[in-house]
Amino acid sequence: MTQLTVSFKGPWNDCHHVLESGEKTSGIYLLQPRNTNRLLQAWCDQSRAQGGWTVIQRRQDGFVKFFRTWDQYKVHVTKYYLCGKVFAEYDSFQVEPDSDWYRLRLGSYQGNAGDSLSWHNNKAFTTLDPFCSLSSLGNCAHYQKGGWWYHMCAHSNLNGVWYRGGHYRSRYQDGVYWAEFHGGSYSLKKVAMMIKPA
Repeated sequence: MTQLTVSFKGPWNDCHHVLESGEKTSGIYLLQPRNTNRLLQAWCDQSRAQGGWTVIQRRQDGFVKFFRTWDQYKVHVTKYYLCGKVFAEYDSFQVEPDSDWYRLRLGSYQGNAGDSLSWHNNKAFTTLDPFCSLSSLGNCAHYQKGGWWYHMCAHSNLNGVWYRGGHYRSRYQDGVYWAEFHGGSYSLKKVAMMIKPA
């Protein structure tokens, strides 16, 4: 049986702040990021890589669909957002505001999963809406079945169709994949995107 920790203390700036205040258990904490008046609940992972990680997205089943419009993503991102044996870590990870299409800015890679995200660096977030497509290949979100920072479609997509894990058959590479780890036709069963201050 898994124990769930929900803290009614706080708010903290981020999960690293939670850890520094002595809360060493992974769970849901009340956060109020710097320079904002918004309160949000987030899962803090205090068990991996010295803890202090704010989970911004987790995929472990097909419950949440990522084949959405721009407006649906905007609502979803304000509500929620490679664990296990492999990981990809970037020394900086920044998503620009809505006015710049949530453009991705990455630093240097380290890890053992292979670097499948730098290909998407400086790219705008694309959804299934026609106005979001900046690719000469058409709307990659349509082919890949989820919003992502597409560049000539993708080298990774953690927002694709959740297959049960393992190799899958599809007309397009539309699973949850990280190309440097088993290729684009291998759907990952569980993934998480986590951030913490440097």
